[in-house]
Amino acid sequence: MANKYLITIVGPTAIGKTSLAIALAKYYKTDIVSADSRQFFKEMQIGTAVPNQEELAAVKHHFIQHKSIFENYSVGDFEKEAIARLTSLFKKHDCVILVGGSGLYVDAVIEGLDEFPDIDPEIRKNLNNTLKEKGITELQKQLKQLDEKHFAKIDIENP
Repeated sequence: MANKYLITIVGPTAIGKTSLAIALAKYYKTDIVSADSRQFFKEMQIGTAVPNQEELAAVKHHFIQHKSIFENYSVGDFEKEAIARLTSLFKKHDCVILVGGSGLYVDAVIEGLDEFPDIDPEIRKNLNNTLKEKGITELQKQLKQLDEKHFAKIDIENP
């Protein structure tokens, strides 16, 4: 079996990651996997430097505007989907291009994440109800009672 390579391009918005990724993808005759946490969402088109239609047509892109901001989508969800997609792509290609501006999402693919428990929907519902009915101050008070050490580290002016 041939060696498989994941070429990774990471950097801030609008520095030319997309054009470099497309050039490399054309050269290696492969696909691009986006690990940009803003480009995932259909509704986020301003300030995200989403590839234009010409760029999307030039090379197959994965994970571009494939979710709605109204869906729950975490870095853990992305990690699972991206690994599955890369596994599939490596059956067809010896090289794939991973490109993104979010180090967390790139790291999730390259290094993996710690295991997180599933979020109990009832807990989320209760917390959202508390927020709606009593405000952020009540949630901050509860956090302080449950974990004073962590509470001392957070910026309560930036919830």
